[in-house]
Formats: sequence, structure tokens, C-alpha cells
Amino acid sequence: MKLNKYSLALILGLSTLVSCSDRMDLLNPNQQTSSTFGFNADDLEECVIAAYNHIRMEGSYARVGYTIDVCRGDEAWNSSQVWYLPFDDLNAEVTSDITWWPWREWYYTINVCNFTISRCSEDNSQLSDKMKYIKGQMLFLRGLSYYNLVGYYQNPPLITDYATYSSLDGLYGGNSTYDAVLDQIEKDFHEAMELLPSRDKGSEWAGGRATCGAAAGYYARTLMMRHKYNDALTVLKDIIAKKYGTYRLMDNYGDNFREGSAYENNAESLFEVQFLDYGSQGTDDEWTPVNTSPNATQGSAIESNFAPGNYGGWADISASPWLYHLFKGERTINGTLDPRLYWTIGTYETDWADFEYGNVAYTQTLTATDNIVTNNTYGGLPIAKFTNLRTGLYSTVTTGLHDGINLRLMRYSDVLLRAAECENEVNGPTQQAIDWINEVRNRAKLADLELEDFNTADKLFEQIANVERPKEFGCEFGRGFDLIRWGFFYDNSRLQQLKEHGTVRRSTEGVKNPVNYSDIANDPELKSSFDTYLPGHEFLPIVQQLMNNNPNLKGNSANYSTDNSSYFRDNGWTVRSVVDLSK
Repeated sequence: MKLNKYSLALILGLSTLVSCSDRMDLLNPNQQTSSTFGFNADDLEECVIAAYNHIRMEGSYARVGYTIDVCRGDEAWNSSQVWYLPFDDLNAEVTSDITWWPWREWYYTINVCNFTISRCSEDNSQLSDKMKYIKGQMLFLRGLSYYNLVGYYQNPPLITDYATYSSLDGLYGGNSTYDAVLDQIEKDFHEAMELLPSRDKGSEWAGGRATCGAAAGYYARTLMMRHKYNDALTVLKDIIAKKYGTYRLMDNYGDNFREGSAYENNAESLFEVQFLDYGSQGTDDEWTPVNTSPNATQGSAIESNFAPGNYGGWADISASPWLYHLFKGERTINGTLDPRLYWTIGTYETDWADFEYGNVAYTQTLTATDNIVTNNTYGGLPIAKFTNLRTGLYSTVTTGLHDGINLRLMRYSDVLLRAAECENEVNGPTQQAIDWINEVRNRAKLADLELEDFNTADKLFEQIANVERPKEFGCEFGRGFDLIRWGFFYDNSRLQQLKEHGTVRRSTEGVKNPVNYSDIANDPELKSSFDTYLPGHEFLPIVQQLMNNNPNLKGNSANYSTDNSSYFRDNGWTVRSVVDLSK
């Protein structure tokens, strides 16, 4: 569902003013209001398009809304040492302008969704199929919006009734609790599951619109944020059993990171953000939340953030040495490197001589003596995902909102690995959990795991959390969310592990060499992002300007450096112990 035009991107500004003039009122179709618009399915479909459009803004998924979480994880780091540095070091300030951009974008999307849902009957049995699909998509997108808001800001205001916008008290709501927001997200995704068709319906339902499969996948994700593993396992099993559509792993892992109709919205994708392909975009980079230019590029800036400076990128974010050596530590059954390394990190390797596009960075052929780094000053291993570094499509990056590769936000491999994690949490290490993991490993031609090698749930969790998931999803959005739900910030051993994973070398030399956290004190080029972590700062602070504008809004744990470990443990959740997998 490529969005080739903009439609109704200003729902937030809909007026409810009524004229008091005795003159004849004429309806201007270009200045519609909430009193005249949205009373039929065609109008509401325009709202649906507006909501989809807004998940492609700078603060949602076109740039910082996506890459903040990439930085927050242990698989990537801020190699520019500016711009994203506060998010990488987990010490964003309450005065930071960038910090509130996701807030801005997701609440705009929520407003559009609330308006549309208000025009739909509460009794779903009375809705036509078209209206069910409209309501289902808006419930999904509202759930997605709050999923991002609660994962970043912990306790954002929960606004679900469009009527509340008619008063200042409604517009300036106070914080909701973490649990209240997650309750609503679960409700929205669950209802969307019941209203939406599956991708098997074909046409636009296999071309980018939210489906019952997307809603089911995100419903399971949300359940897992509060350790509802048994409930999540039921949903994930249903997805695997094709209850919500037919999904499968693509034979070629790289097909998940290329643009074009042959690769995007493929059978592995439960949901992805739609961007226009290279050569079909407009010329205007629109960084504002309005984004109404008919000549807008309609691409993302993810590539600009990831791409090396020598190829025109902004060189902001690099892969961690830990992730690189994790890949290098295990070879396939054929004795070659894991093919996922090729699409994750853009290094020269002899194994790539005859693989895919070969040893290439954009259209430049690499040799063994080439030392490609992300940043020309601070080095870093280039991230290849969601860039054209490996596709040979062009020689240099046109920076800005020009990346045309759709962002796959949830893939079937995530369903399989989450199902394995839930199975392990509910039943301990089982053959079923191992089988789901091996299905993902088999695509990469890695040897099967054996149940006999995992005698405890702690050990299998370690394999899933710090081997299987990083290799499959390295440098993608979501790792920061995982670290929070696993409680890694609330256990000294896990926090120490994050410090080790997050150790990097700020240098253009030796970027592929192993690094050790224990050497930081004696090596000024080394640093670890997690050394600056303070309790509560696993979340982003609610910026001061928002609280100044809204007297009912308070800060969160990042504003006050409040330790969240008591919440985690009061719920009866435990942090899995660190396990040495080499033993």
C-alpha cells in the first residue's frame, strides 16, 4: 500500500466552531470541519490514509522515532558522538528538543485514530465489512502509537475518547500508569484482531495495510511486556498455525532488507512501514509534522543515519563490536559465515567474494585492504540493514528522507523466536522451543541446537536473548524494548553484561578488533554507553516544555532518576541469571 498522495493530514486541527452569521452558509470542501466530515466510509478511509501517513514522520519511523531505540540497545552505538549521543548514553536531558519528537508524532496519529473510531459504532456486529476494516486499522494504529509511547516514555497520558478534545481538561490530561496504558494497548490490538482480515485476502491486505496477523503479533508483543507468557504463547501458536494468515520465512534473509515489489510486503512480513522506492520519490524533504507537500520524498532517513561518511551518509550509528564478533563466532554447516552478517554489518570478508552482490559498499567493490568505517573521525562498523550498502543500487547516499526500503517492523522470525521464549518461560527448555529456534537457524544454514545442551530455562533464555535475537534482529528497532521487559537494567550482573556488550572503540583504526570492558580504564579510545546509565533512564524523560504547557503532566522515572526495579519485582517477575554459554 504505497501512499502516493497525502490526504487529510490535518485532523488534529479540525474545528468545531459554528457560524453565528445570518448569511447563507456554504460548505467549502477544502475547509471541512468535524461537524461536516467523517460521516461515511469514504471520508473515514481518508482518515485511515492520514494515520498511515503519520507513522512515516521523523518522530515516528522515518528517523529518530526508529533510531532512538536502535541506539538504546547494546547492538549499536552513536559513532558520530553527537546528535543521538544522549540516547546512546541513556542520559537524555529534559530540555532536549529531539526527545519529544516521537511524543509529537504518535499523539498526532492517536488524534486521527480517535476521531475515526468516534464515527464507528461501538457495536461491531452492526458494522459493514468496510467499516469493520476501517475501525480495525485505526485500533491497530492507536495501539501501535501507545506501544511506542509507553516503551519510550513509561507513563504517557491515555486519551481514547475524541470528545475529550472539546475541553481544556480533556486536551491537557495527566499521566496514566504504565499498566493502564498497556491495558489499553492490549484491548486495541485484541479488538483489531477480530475486525481485520488476514493477508490471505490479497490485494492491499497483502500490500501494506494492517491485518489481523499484524494485530495478533503486536498483541503477543504487548502481553510479553508484562510477562504474560502463557497468554502470548497461545496467540503466537495461532499465528504459526495460520489462524491469522499464511506466513513463512523467506528463503533469502536479505529479501527483508531490499526495496521493490519483489521483496517488500513479502510472506515473512507481519507489518511494515511503506516508503516510496528509489527513483519514484519527490524532491522535498519535509521534516515538519505536517508533511503536506505534493512533492514530498516519502522516504525515510534511516539510511542517512546509518551510512558511512565516505558514501554521503551522516555516519551517526554503528554496529557494536560485540555483535560483529557474535556473528564471527559461529559458522554455518558449510563452514562459511552466517549470511545475516552480510546484511547486518558492512565489512569486507573473504566469504563474501561470491555471495549476493559480493564485497561491495554501494557500487564500490571492496578489497581486503579497504578499511570501511561509519564515521570518518570516530570509526565504527557500518550498519547495512535498511540501506543500499549491499544492493549496488547507487554509489552515494542522497541524504535526507530518500531511503525507499520499507521498514519491516515485525517479521515471522520474530513470531518463532518469541514463541520459543514463551515456551521456555512456561514449560522450561522443551524440544518445541528448540524446534522453533532451529527453524530460524536453518535459514542461515546454522547447525541445529540440541535440547540436551540446555538443561535449564536460564541457559536457553541466554541463547535466545543474547545469541539468536541479536543475530536475527541486530540493529533493528526493538532491542531497547526487550532490555526493559527482561529487566536487564534491574540486575547488577545483567547491567554489567550490557556494559560489556556496549564497549566500543572510538577510532578509525582496528574497528574489527575485539574490545574488552576491563580495558576501559587504561585505554582512552574505549567507552561503554551503559557506564552513564542511571536508574530510571531506560526510558526517555518527558521534556520540560511539555510539562510547562500542561500543568497536569508530570515527569517519569527518567525525569527523577527513580529506580524501577521494585515495580519489576513486585509483579513477581525475575531477571534470568547470566549464563556462560561456552560451558
